[in-house]
Amino acid sequence: MLKKLLTAGVAALTLTGALVAQDHENAPEDVRRLHGFAAAVSADNIEKDIKKLVGFGTRHTLSDTKSDTRGIGAARRWIEAEFNRISEGCVADLEVYTVSDTVSGGRIPEPTEVVNVIAVQRGILDPDRIVIMSGDIDSRVSDVMNSTDDSPGANDNASGMAGTIEAARVLCQTKFPGTIVYAGLSGEEQGLYGGRILADHAKEQGWRIMGVLNNDMIGNIEGINGVIDNTTARVFSEGTRVNETPQEARQRRFWGGEVDSPSRNIARLVDKLADKYIPNLDVMMVYRLDRFRRGGHHRPFNEAGWPGVRIMETNENYNRQHQDIRTENGIKYGDTIDGVDFDYARKLTALNVVTLATFAGSPPFPVEVTIEGAVQPSTTVKWNIRPDVRERANLRGFRVYWRLTTDAQWRWSRFVGRDARELTLDNVVIDNYLFGVAAVANDGIETPVVFPGSMGRFDVMPTDDSEE
Repeated sequence: MLKKLLTAGVAALTLTGALVAQDHENAPEDVRRLHGFAAAVSADNIEKDIKKLVGFGTRHTLSDTKSDTRGIGAARRWIEAEFNRISEGCVADLEVYTVSDTVSGGRIPEPTEVVNVIAVQRGILDPDRIVIMSGDIDSRVSDVMNSTDDSPGANDNASGMAGTIEAARVLCQTKFPGTIVYAGLSGEEQGLYGGRILADHAKEQGWRIMGVLNNDMIGNIEGINGVIDNTTARVFSEGTRVNETPQEARQRRFWGGEVDSPSRNIARLVDKLADKYIPNLDVMMVYRLDRFRRGGHHRPFNEAGWPGVRIMETNENYNRQHQDIRTENGIKYGDTIDGVDFDYARKLTALNVVTLATFAGSPPFPVEVTIEGAVQPSTTVKWNIRPDVRERANLRGFRVYWRLTTDAQWRWSRFVGRDARELTLDNVVIDNYLFGVAAVANDGIETPVVFPGSMGRFDVMPTDDSEE
């Protein structure tokens, strides 16, 4: 029965030949499929959706919610309708709904309903295992409390929201083992409220979030520094978890892991996938939660204990962020549509798409990863997996990785079969390297590398001990 289920699942995971480039016909299945996903992303669709979002005038969190043509209410209703329209042509079902809460704070002086729009594409083997792609619905001008003036928010962040919608269009044509959530989050500019609301919802629903891809500004190629560059992107990732316990900090002190949190290993996976599947795009991994003294919607998930990263452009233009629309001393200010490069937004969206497909198409993530080898000429890596039988139908084996402690990326690896739960690396001295293990699916897709100990584990329960 499991073999029949697996065969059906693999068949469902395969793209039609029309999406597969001819020069990849003889490549491994995972390579063909992921190239097909990347090629399916449309710059024209992204442009159309950005223009639609800009057309609502302002999407400020405190703006009009009753109008059908202006304000954040109209914008979020359109996003919900667009997800529903997309779902009508999907192979995989999309469950579209809103998640909201009434909040108040420094930038929301009166109690206000903050509404997120999400589309959930349920997995066929392990539906509780979640990967999230998010964009922000709201926008702002110079005065963060100005909810009435035009605030087009073309790049910040109609680009990320349009990319999220396009990812749903592409990936809902395929059924995956795990679940993908496409999220439009509100209240970001007023204090990351949408992310907190969705994180709370995820806790209530018992989601096992393996990764969050926060897309915030993915369309600008002309930096304030004068650099014009459409060939690089940044991925920001936190180091140690904010909710690390004293016992976990002690283990990290002796085992290492300061640069091997699950968020960091998501960043490494994104970098690897960019090199392999997105032509003319190189990822800059930034070992920091976010830009200096700034924030984004992956942070509430990190604060709950879940891994997540921010994907964005490399060269920001501050004249086009959080600015009233105006011209001063010959300089144009404002986040208008002419500041967005749609093909660049396509590339970053395609990067998200192959990352989502990798997460959702992977087998169960390794758990309980440990290493042994003190005062020995070899290192033994051990691991386990969750006991879910249906998940194992998509498991071909495991790949053990190791690298020098100063390397940014994993350098060496060894593959072992699905029944293996340990591997001894002869003449690889434990003191000189960092180690991890990834699970490999039947079609070759791999999970992110899981670093040993509490520092690197993905499959964790969230915490309520978040920081403001």
